[in-house]
Amino acid sequence: SWSEGWIQLSLLLYVVTGAFWLPVVWMQTQMRDLAAEAARTNTPLPERYHRLFRAWFLYGFPAFFAVLTILWLM
Repeated sequence: SWSEGWIQLSLLLYVVTGAFWLPVVWMQTQMRDLAAEAARTNTPLPERYHRLFRAWFLYGFPAFFAVLTILWLM
């Protein structure tokens, strides 16, 4: 039944995972563009790249553990 607690929690965790990973997609495209520009101009990666990377890394933790919890629930 859809009213089972583990199913409802799994669905909630899918939403949480999506909420953390949607911004990650945007961050990855920004980081890709910054890295390509640095390679093209033979310059170091800008500070903005490093800030995006730290945010990307931090966003990954809740999403990763949410997916692990979903797998455990199932």
